[in-house]
Amino acid sequence: MNSEPVILLVNGPNLNLLGEREPERYGATTLAELEAALSARARDLGVQLVTFQSNSEADIINHLHARRSDAHGIIINPAGLTHYSVALRDALLCMKAPIIETHISNIHAREPFRRQSLIADIAVGSITGLGLRGYFFALEFLAELISRK
Repeated sequence: MNSEPVILLVNGPNLNLLGEREPERYGATTLAELEAALSARARDLGVQLVTFQSNSEADIINHLHARRSDAHGIIINPAGLTHYSVALRDALLCMKAPIIETHISNIHAREPFRRQSLIADIAVGSITGLGLRGYFFALEFLAELISRK
């Protein structure tokens, strides 16, 4: 049994296509490559990273429900669910762990409908527009926050 604090990494719809979908916006790194690099960094920080991606809102919500009692932190890129999913917001409100909302692109510099986040006000912080580095910043922040408890 692993006694390291658990940080959930949750990626929403279409992020399974990282490296293929709009590489000029999202880059050439695949989700598997990102998860491997983040998992290695998590080990260095003394935390366990549990990764999950789904194109299904229900699957994401079910995953959060299943992990609600053992998560010490959550990094979430809700992707398109950011802008309209009250159900995802409610599931995140059930979590006891701090949440960092992360977006690869700057959602505030995109189409007007993408500028609204239903997650931002319940998150400890939001990282948007810093590319994949935002995930690493979120991981490092949460690992430091957890270590202070």
